[in-house]
Amino acid sequence: MPMKYLALKNWRALLGIEPSATSHRERLISALGASISIMIVYAVTDALLGPGNIVLMAAPIGATALLLFAAPHSALSQPWPVMGGYAISTALGVCCALLVPNQAVASGLAVGLAVAAMYYLRCLHPPGGAMALLAVIGGEQVHRLGFHFVLVPAMANVAIILLVAIAFNALLPWRRYPAVFARRTPQPLPLAGGYEAISHEDFVYALTQVESFIDVSEDDLLRIYALATGRHPPRT
Repeated sequence: MPMKYLALKNWRALLGIEPSATSHRERLISALGASISIMIVYAVTDALLGPGNIVLMAAPIGATALLLFAAPHSALSQPWPVMGGYAISTALGVCCALLVPNQAVASGLAVGLAVAAMYYLRCLHPPGGAMALLAVIGGEQVHRLGFHFVLVPAMANVAIILLVAIAFNALLPWRRYPAVFARRTPQPLPLAGGYEAISHEDFVYALTQVESFIDVSEDDLLRIYALATGRHPPRT
């Protein structure tokens, strides 16, 4: 194998650039869904907050749109991570803004507490960390709202974009949101190729041995394993 190719491959691995097998159709559909959802969120938020206050729209909702429409089956995109992540993170951010006079310290505490809370409550959602920070550094308009900021715009935006994601993905047979609607046959899956089936309990044990968050469901892992092993001829 040429050294030039190996060097390129190593740099790609170092930077975390994965080869993407996603079709052009899927990419364009993801972009369309994200665009439509943000337009609707903008319109409703503008109506709720009144003219001139759209600046209070939860900016991290753009990142949520990416997750819901580009990775609708991701563990980070499911309804509880989205709702719980926004609610607890925004509330913690407001608490830190009210109780900690130093903004730098308040910012760090808000994001750190949000990450810990989302981990323990099983609702990891990256935009939640941004919401915690926004509640601290968002300025006088945000601070004046106090805990009302949790309801509008945070949770109002979440409710809107979740409804749009459910409706949009329901129109596409190969997409389902929430991901539970896409789950298939019970485990263990029958696997071709002479490999032994992996049960649900096997995966639960394996996942507990990995000391980091893995953004893929057990069902998707089982399906990937079945597809991969099914390609090979039986062992002799």
